[in-house]
Amino acid sequence: MPANRVFLDAGGQSPVSRRAADALLAGLADGWADPTRLTHESRRARALLDGAREAIADVLGADAAHVHFLPSGHVAAERVTAGIFRARRGRERIVASAVERRAVLDAAEHAAPGAVDLLSVDGAGHVDLDELATRLGHPSTALALIQHANQEIGTVQPVDEVAQLARRAEVPLVVDASASIGHIEAPAEWDALLAEPADWGAPAGLGIIATRPRTRWLPAWPGEGWAPGGVSIPLALAAAVALQERRESHEANRARLAAHTARMRDALSGLEGVTVVGDPDSRVPHLLTAAFMYLDGEPVVTRLDREGFAVGSGSACGTAAFEPSHVLAAMGALTHGNLRIGLHPAVSDDDVERFISTLPRVLEDVRRSMTSH
Repeated sequence: MPANRVFLDAGGQSPVSRRAADALLAGLADGWADPTRLTHESRRARALLDGAREAIADVLGADAAHVHFLPSGHVAAERVTAGIFRARRGRERIVASAVERRAVLDAAEHAAPGAVDLLSVDGAGHVDLDELATRLGHPSTALALIQHANQEIGTVQPVDEVAQLARRAEVPLVVDASASIGHIEAPAEWDALLAEPADWGAPAGLGIIATRPRTRWLPAWPGEGWAPGGVSIPLALAAAVALQERRESHEANRARLAAHTARMRDALSGLEGVTVVGDPDSRVPHLLTAAFMYLDGEPVVTRLDREGFAVGSGSACGTAAFEPSHVLAAMGALTHGNLRIGLHPAVSDDDVERFISTLPRVLEDVRRSMTSH
């Protein structure tokens, strides 16, 4: 196994920086007490939790009092969908784009079994706004679930236009920003927002819900609040520090990673039987997916791993490692073989060039091995 490994599978979970790791340790040292009690230790823990919430709220464009920490992104998706849906009594259907994260689609189906209307997307992954307007106008529609950016192909949805349609129809809009926060500016218009700190370089184990003061919701689970039993203060502190670190170098990282993905797009597009999917312009800077004709994704990932490159394939949010991508299927793209790349700030120019020079040989090796069997 090559000693100089390059991690290119950072879509959804990025390497934890030293600052974030140090913040986690500081949280363990000073944030272990119950923040609801009155002791000195509890007040110190509460101050750390409040500071983390305020720092994240500032980036999200939210009121700190309405930012909530949950045990994972999946739990956050389940809670926000179920809570807002329950408050919309008399309306039994949910609208979602066909390219939402699997966790979001599962949450919708659990809240409204058999009553989830999936919106079609175009070849670049953009939601059909006319179809959305029609669905929002139906009196049975309780809420809409529309992502900010796609977790596999990087396409950014026209959230401002989506929000205008939702506001006109008086339907709450839940925006999944799990693939965009820490990479581009947060969307301005939403009734509830989902974020996942692991995507911006925080330790895994935390999900975030932000709501507007006007957003109505009712608990669809035992206990009070979004997360009965409290949250991990060390994880919340690490998430805030990791997000602040991303914010400090936002412009430089964005330009550099966009240049990396543009270089990769050009190189991949020039290979025989390879199609790069997603919007080439309206996109987050760090994600890239290519579909292969007549190739399986699994052997490509395995061969690249032997060469020292960690990449992804299949669905970015499936329960199985190489589950076919429902995102690519909805777009009408090839799902049999694909390569999913997620960059993080530590990826260098040399890493990108070495990957580009290695990939053609790997693809040719896979083709030969498939034809020899």
